[in-house]
Amino acid sequence: MFGSLTERLGAVFERLRKKGALSESDVADAMRDVRVALLEADVALPVVKDFIAAVGERAHGQDVIRSVTPGQMVVKIVHDHLVEMLGAEPSPLATAGTPPVSILLLGLQGSGKTTTAAKLGRHLVRRERKKVLLASLDVNRPAAQQQLAVLGEQADVPVLAFILGEQPKAIAVRAMETGRREGYDVIVFDTAGRMNVDEALMAEAAEIRDLVRPIESLLVADALTGQDAVAVARAFSEQVGLSGIVLTRVDGDARGGAALSMRAVTGCPIKLLGVGENLDDLEPFQAERIAGRILGQGDVVGLVERASEVIEGEEAEKLAEKMLRGRFTLEDMAAQLGQVRKMGALDGLLGMLPGVGQVKQQIARASIDDKAIIRPEAIIRSMTTAERRNPKILNGSRRRRIAAGSGTSVQDVNRVLKQYQQMSTMMKKMGKLGKKGLSRGGGFPGAMMPPLPPGPIKL
Repeated sequence: MFGSLTERLGAVFERLRKKGALSESDVADAMRDVRVALLEADVALPVVKDFIAAVGERAHGQDVIRSVTPGQMVVKIVHDHLVEMLGAEPSPLATAGTPPVSILLLGLQGSGKTTTAAKLGRHLVRRERKKVLLASLDVNRPAAQQQLAVLGEQADVPVLAFILGEQPKAIAVRAMETGRREGYDVIVFDTAGRMNVDEALMAEAAEIRDLVRPIESLLVADALTGQDAVAVARAFSEQVGLSGIVLTRVDGDARGGAALSMRAVTGCPIKLLGVGENLDDLEPFQAERIAGRILGQGDVVGLVERASEVIEGEEAEKLAEKMLRGRFTLEDMAAQLGQVRKMGALDGLLGMLPGVGQVKQQIARASIDDKAIIRPEAIIRSMTTAERRNPKILNGSRRRRIAAGSGTSVQDVNRVLKQYQQMSTMMKKMGKLGKKGLSRGGGFPGAMMPPLPPGPIKL
């Protein structure tokens, strides 16, 4: 997300940083380039005008022109106004109230409501320790209720059993009664969608809202639709009433204009982001972190939080003990790669690291993508247990067999073994330093990023 915008803004600020002093014309040129970058990112024109006016007023001030680091001052001003535009005050998801509280998911057909319902249920169960019930009110789309049942089973969240021919109001009443009777904390309602905003959709949504009195009425909007998503948000906000927005498919939206425009246009806070296809790929929206990602400053806190969710504590402790004894096998390397894969797409993880935007082209030339994790893991899984524990026995014929079994080449197998040797050497050095060495090595050994392909990458 924000890939193209980050790249454009990065180029603007890099020019400013190279100058020891800034003139009024330097700042004016930079603001013009920022304006173009925002418009190309599909940010709404009124939002761009207000943003440039606010930033330009401060950036032209004497505190910037006379600053020791004027370029950095301009970056800070842009960062602060990005945070303000996205929502300086945090808007966490509300779940407090007399149980069962209800959360209503609204939106057009195809926006990702059903998948978001399962993700939200899993999020509430895992992060907030809530007892959650999912209920589908979509009786129009074929197999919509069955889809939620399947996703609920995958997310390990109960789903209200559906009854053929039952209408949305009756389903909502039965869900609330079930929630009270069986002690659920939260009921997530997946409402019906339409291809376009229409009166019937709005009337049904308002009727369900009045019936279940939701603590949250969340619009699920597809970030890929850009300004269309903003128009849909405005319509739902005016006719039904919204407490917040969930943006889906933000991992596929390189521009990010919908996220930047949504709050300013509708006044509704963005509360959650769908950042991938997995059921764990739902994260709270935090303006400070998003602004940091846009400006290429990364989101290390978010990366650590994601790692802590997927890393299994017992496995990490076992690996730490092996490292202290100077032991590190190919099985351990495969386990690490598997844990990194659980954290999400590699390009998304790299985007959370500070400074990666500066080497984006070099990373692209090095062909660093999810295959950098999947391919080595497949190669290691194609080995026998004896081979994984003792790589010294891997002669030419064994390597050819492994390459054929994993769908790779002998060169790929050799590359993985070389990477393993490098990691093993590093682990032994860290093990000699004891627990202090492990803490220097990153804090959680089970989340080590895979080695990058050969070739210099300079920050």
